[in-house]
Amino acid sequence: MPAESRDPRQIQLEIDAARESLAATLDEISYRASPKRLRNQAQQAVVRFLQTPAGKATVVVTGALVTFVVVQKIRHRND
Repeated sequence: MPAESRDPRQIQLEIDAARESLAATLDEISYRASPKRLRNQAQQAVVRFLQTPAGKATVVVTGALVTFVVVQKIRHRND
């Protein structure tokens, strides 16, 4: 079966379309993997959590625990 002859202009258009599609995909990957964007997203998630009742309770418990540990260290130093 002989190979089908293709128009070079059509081949070039297909190559250009594939190149544009690849560039768009790479741009999307770069955006999604951006360390700055991921950091901002994580910070926003933490702030949202800390504004919930569970987040506020976590802060209170953590603060109490840190205070307890510091007081214990100070007491053991003075013994």
